[in-house]
Amino acid sequence: MTERYGAVSRRTVLRGAAGASVITAGALLHPVGAGAEPARPGGPGAKVAIFGGGVAGLTAAHELAERGFDVTVYERRALGGKARSIAVAGTGRDGRPDLPGEHGFRFFPGFYHHIPDTMRRIPFAGNANGVWDNLVPAVEARFSRADADDTLIPMGRSGQPWANPEDFRQSVASVIATTMKMPMADAVHFANRLLVFNTSCDDRRLGQWEKLAWRDFIGADERSKEFRMLMSRTLTTLLVAAKDDHASARTIGTMGEQFLGNPLEIGNDGPMDRLLNGPTNQAWIDPWVAHLRGLGVRFETAELRALEMRDRRIAGATVRAAEGDRSVRADYFLLAVPVEVARRLWTPEILAVRPELAAMDNLVVNWMTGMQFYLRRPTDIARGHVAYVDSPWSLTSISQNQFWSRTRLPEFGDGSVQDCLSVDISDWQTPGILYGKPAIECTHDEIAREVWAQLRAHLEGRSAPQDSDLISWFLDTGVGWDAARGRNTNDDPLLINTVGSWQSRPDVHGGIENLFLAGDYVRTTIDLATMEGANEAARTAVNSLLDVSGSDAPRCRLFSLYRAPELEPLRRADIARYAAGEPNMFDIPA
Repeated sequence: MTERYGAVSRRTVLRGAAGASVITAGALLHPVGAGAEPARPGGPGAKVAIFGGGVAGLTAAHELAERGFDVTVYERRALGGKARSIAVAGTGRDGRPDLPGEHGFRFFPGFYHHIPDTMRRIPFAGNANGVWDNLVPAVEARFSRADADDTLIPMGRSGQPWANPEDFRQSVASVIATTMKMPMADAVHFANRLLVFNTSCDDRRLGQWEKLAWRDFIGADERSKEFRMLMSRTLTTLLVAAKDDHASARTIGTMGEQFLGNPLEIGNDGPMDRLLNGPTNQAWIDPWVAHLRGLGVRFETAELRALEMRDRRIAGATVRAAEGDRSVRADYFLLAVPVEVARRLWTPEILAVRPELAAMDNLVVNWMTGMQFYLRRPTDIARGHVAYVDSPWSLTSISQNQFWSRTRLPEFGDGSVQDCLSVDISDWQTPGILYGKPAIECTHDEIAREVWAQLRAHLEGRSAPQDSDLISWFLDTGVGWDAARGRNTNDDPLLINTVGSWQSRPDVHGGIENLFLAGDYVRTTIDLATMEGANEAARTAVNSLLDVSGSDAPRCRLFSLYRAPELEPLRRADIARYAAGEPNMFDIPA
């Protein structure tokens, strides 16, 4: 793993009793420097208004506060955004808190580096490495089939470093054929397509593979049903509701490069599949917010409504709070709101200065929403994530309590819940098996019954939870039922990668001097709606703000994704081949 900036030191500025109460040995792992710097116009001490309190907004606040800026975060609903826990109101009894719900289960791949770096700098009592120590590994993944044998895949290091391209192809093919129970011919074909991608230069990745759908890149239509289902549909669905006929080969190939092209997890932050050891707010978000308060960050409940332009600068912002609309003034404005919110703010005056922002209208959002089933006995489905390969609604799940060593589920609600099966619904447009309707047209009760039926259809006779095990369920509160229209609404859609969408993604900074963008829709190395992408975007935005302000504070650390060094000579050779209009040397007919 390489850094796009060298390793830097950081000065942790601790202000306020709230921060002092949570400081541990892990709090000072990244000192910024010695001594407080005096405030100066445009530098440390300057006021920054951050709009959006999700992962991007909290990351930006963290980095700026450590560097002495005066930061206020404006969040319309709840800190943590899509990453937060959502309490199931009214379920707590006898002093126990409400049951924890989620927008969707958390997943921290080992190739994430920006999020773990931030986690190490969030103090947590008893943890030498802060919140990072709350990450625990999942040891297997299960691909469950409705009418076929399931596949259990160990999650851990495997194989050996590649000696040459043929070694890469054969090793990857062997792993796929063995673990996925796929015909060897299909496995070799997929391994070769991954070799094509991994040996492609950057120009080809952006100029050719960005313009081609993943399904077409791997030639799914010419392969077996198993190949189409596993390597095309399921692989992309698992990556934040991506669609195999819409997502670009560049984006999905980059993820494949991390998962399959790095069998020894070289340069990884940790094991390939990790989860938190408790509800997200307890294990991560709440300690983070407490730490930021200790650094002097202020939080206000307010919704950004408009930006005011004057002389190529943002002169102010209008926010709506409980008491009504008011104006916010600051030296710098950082937008960490979702793409569907940000693009509604672009006035003709803003677009006159940053016309490229108009292309954000081309970016596509879709739904991927969490549902939790609370059970009266522990489940034994898998010691990790489960993909329900044939499910119409592209379901994935995790059984939570086996990982929650810090806080057990019986300590919530009325004490009867022994496990939580947390499910992500990735396809809201395909008819289900019970009601013949897509999820978007089902009432919440119908959604619960439909999801439960699809799960049981895959798990029947193989550790399936029984109807008698089910106590209650919870659907993300961002999904609302519109009875008049007979369909659901969603306050929290996700950005979905599509072919060619890179050109519509904005940079963090442009012609508006004091406006910066941070969110999973700006250009980052992980071209997907992820916590890692949001964190990287925020760090990049802060670095740009430091440049504009003339600050001499250390820049935020940025990481690059892994690429097998053994294949680097082939990537260099591909530069000339692409420039000459020739295909990649391994891109030959089957």
